[in-house]
Amino acid sequence: MPRPCFLVVDREFSANISTRKLIIETAKFNVITAYSGAEAIESVARFPALDGIVLDAGLRDRPAEDVVRQLKASHPELPIIVIDAPGANNCPEADYHLEFFDPARLLELLQKLRPKETAEIQARNQALSKEEEK
Repeated sequence: MPRPCFLVVDREFSANISTRKLIIETAKFNVITAYSGAEAIESVARFPALDGIVLDAGLRDRPAEDVVRQLKASHPELPIIVIDAPGANNCPEADYHLEFFDPARLLELLQKLRPKETAEIQARNQALSKEEEK
């Protein structure tokens, strides 16, 4: 069963474990992490079969709007979720916006992007849980 794969573009340093990455991995999705806009663009070129991008709008190397615009120019079908401050809409070309970081809403949105795969993962998890109970 192929698992959905998301690119997380986070401004945290690579020595830290990204909370967003942990949340997505908890759902049994695969995660690739980038720590700058430039690295995000390079990662999408290297891994074109991504199912979506979760982008922190507070990138340090370039404006998130520029990163979104460049990614949409080369991969218009790729859903991009931007996480930003309340009331901010700095990336109008993004497909989805989340204010701050709400792990439950992020996970719900990612699962809605890949409903078939999510259902398969949940069914497998339930089957494994029943096996453990025996």
